[in-house]
Amino acid sequence: MLEKMPERFEGPSAWVGADMAERREAWLHDLTAGEVAELEAAARAFAGTGRDIGEIKAEAFPLPRFAGHLKEVSDKLLNGCGFEVMRGLPVEWYDQRMAATIYCGIGAHLGRARSQNAAGHILGHVRDLGADPDDPNSRIYQTSARQTFHTDSADVVGLLCLQEAKEGGDSLLVSVETIYNRMREARPDLLALLFDPIATDRRGEVPEGMEPWMSIPPLSWFGGKLTVFYQRQYIDSAQRFEGAFRLTPAHVEALDLFDTLANDPALHLRMRLAPGDMQFVHNHGQLHDRTGFLDWPERARRRHLLRLWLTVDGDRALPPVFAERYGSITVGDRGGIITPATRLHAPIDPQG
Repeated sequence: MLEKMPERFEGPSAWVGADMAERREAWLHDLTAGEVAELEAAARAFAGTGRDIGEIKAEAFPLPRFAGHLKEVSDKLLNGCGFEVMRGLPVEWYDQRMAATIYCGIGAHLGRARSQNAAGHILGHVRDLGADPDDPNSRIYQTSARQTFHTDSADVVGLLCLQEAKEGGDSLLVSVETIYNRMREARPDLLALLFDPIATDRRGEVPEGMEPWMSIPPLSWFGGKLTVFYQRQYIDSAQRFEGAFRLTPAHVEALDLFDTLANDPALHLRMRLAPGDMQFVHNHGQLHDRTGFLDWPERARRRHLLRLWLTVDGDRALPPVFAERYGSITVGDRGGIITPATRLHAPIDPQG
């Protein structure tokens, strides 16, 4: 596989964290008062229809001026550095429904929302629900534990911060092309092993007729693109299944080096999302992570983010093996988690 690939990736998506920390203008957009007013007006108009926010489409959420910026964001996600943070949405003035409506409206201009769990939630609530991170059927985002670098099962993942933790909970991003460049230079033998069909645990969310694991390589080269699919904790827990791909000591060494590079402070970008910050990340070229956190004792102050998974028109083609996770791999109609019991909806209550 490596013989068919570039020796080194160059360009905006092969970024280094230390450089991006100095070039905040490349990925940070401060919302203007006019943009906020336009978002609020669109949200109030949609609320007046009485429809569920999960049904928001771009045409039902008109943004005459801000839509132009969101087109630029789409291009940045797919063809640029792969992420953007929009800062300054005054969520402290909104109830949760208003904040969610604005957020889903922005998401509708970037793509189409997908289910994030077997319950069919297209609006996710990222907060500590007391789940055990060591339980192989737990979702790590429902704990306060460190997540480790990973990708989600959609083209784009978005987060809106409503409340931040008392301590910790920082967001980390890293470019997979940068990790590839470093591994190709230092240990191409280990890099090659990451293109093997390594198993990833489904953590109990198993579509009908599927195995409880997926055999999608951490790295794929398809259509002239390097695509990443990765969650180390779920790779490790998939080894509990008898039929899953067996990790050799060399595979473990390759995964450990991949993790070491992702965790290098010089390579990844670290940021603290404040209330009102919206982060959108292209899953196929970036990995994201969250540090562990200490929450506030008061329930109303506890760390809380809203999450979207989006499928995006004009995105790259994915290898056929991604159908094990995405179902359809048709561009603009793929991703999410679908099981026989799935019913798509957008819960406002984080327990809903």
